[in-house]
Amino acid sequence: MKARYFKPILVLVVAAMLLPGTTAAQSKDEFNPIETGVTSLSIAPDARGASMGDLGAATDPDVNSQFWNPSKYAFAYSQAGVSLSYTPWLRKIVNDIFLANLSGYWKLGGYDNQAISASLRYFSLGEVNTTGGPDAGQSLNPYELSFDVGYSRKLSEKFSMGVVLRYIYSDLGFSSSYAGDQSTGASAFSVDVSGYYTTYPIIGRNECQWSWGWDISNVGSKVSFNNGENPAFLPTNLRLGTSFMFPLADYHTLALSLDLNKLLVPAKPRKNDFPDTPERPQQFFDATEDWENMSPITGIFKSFTDAPGGAKEEFREITMSIGAEYSYNQQFFLRAGYYYENEFKGGRKYFGMGAGFSLNVLRLDASYMLATAQTSPLDQTLRFTLTFDMDGLKDMFSRR
Repeated sequence: MKARYFKPILVLVVAAMLLPGTTAAQSKDEFNPIETGVTSLSIAPDARGASMGDLGAATDPDVNSQFWNPSKYAFAYSQAGVSLSYTPWLRKIVNDIFLANLSGYWKLGGYDNQAISASLRYFSLGEVNTTGGPDAGQSLNPYELSFDVGYSRKLSEKFSMGVVLRYIYSDLGFSSSYAGDQSTGASAFSVDVSGYYTTYPIIGRNECQWSWGWDISNVGSKVSFNNGENPAFLPTNLRLGTSFMFPLADYHTLALSLDLNKLLVPAKPRKNDFPDTPERPQQFFDATEDWENMSPITGIFKSFTDAPGGAKEEFREITMSIGAEYSYNQQFFLRAGYYYENEFKGGRKYFGMGAGFSLNVLRLDASYMLATAQTSPLDQTLRFTLTFDMDGLKDMFSRR
């Protein structure tokens, strides 16, 4: 007999990031979130981006740009930097699930127009105890991790592009809708491609900054569990964003930003989407088989036209983040934002808020998530990010 696990089934749902804010008014037929594997890749790792409603495609470059838009590193102000972020995940429900992320970049050889970057993320689902069967009494520690390296370069004074290569590993350690009976992990590889444009318009007597950015992330192989019988698409995502920064007074600036996201993953067929005829079971079976065998590249193009509800449902798949960041002399920061996902595609809606304090050498940022529904497991999520600026360290030691 296979081992059974008494960890709440919610852990699996959370691991898949399917955290719907369902209501009685929702139709069962209309509720159709996109399913992917290794969905922890979609969790914002740093406090700055999370505090503005999970955005960062076009905000000012920082050490954590690897997740949001790695092409921004070519415009980074410092020569190098390293950051460490920590997020206790679902703290209202459990206390041993967390996301840890390490990011860094370095401007190459004194050149101001190119940079290399890297990040390592580790998502732990805590401890799972088994009961029943020959494995009874064992403790498992399912997790997902990824490691990536990137290169970014300015192609002009105002525009840059970047590419990231990523290795992904998922070891759920127990059965799930994708893992089946496999207790060993599954690997995948992916690539990100991004672009960033920034300009400095003069409005009145003030020099402002207007930026645009885009990032196509996690384009790669499927992650296959259960010896390849349960393939899952990676959370391939298109992120588009813009940010406008303007001075309020001497040393005071305010930036307003907007991000739009769409998963480039085909919708999994549902039996109810087919006509109620004797052929329905076979049609559903054939469609499911085609979905499982579909290549990731084909799935990207298919994702724009395959929603059962047509164009209306395709637009529902777009999530929106809007946020603001106030800065005093680039030393003290206040941030706020809002994240919106259509109720039929997951229903995640929450406010983000946070603050940061920067010295010559380090910066500390913190964020707090407040969900619109008090029953949401994402409510009261905290994030912390500690950043070290290598230029600041170099200046500190050079003065001695």
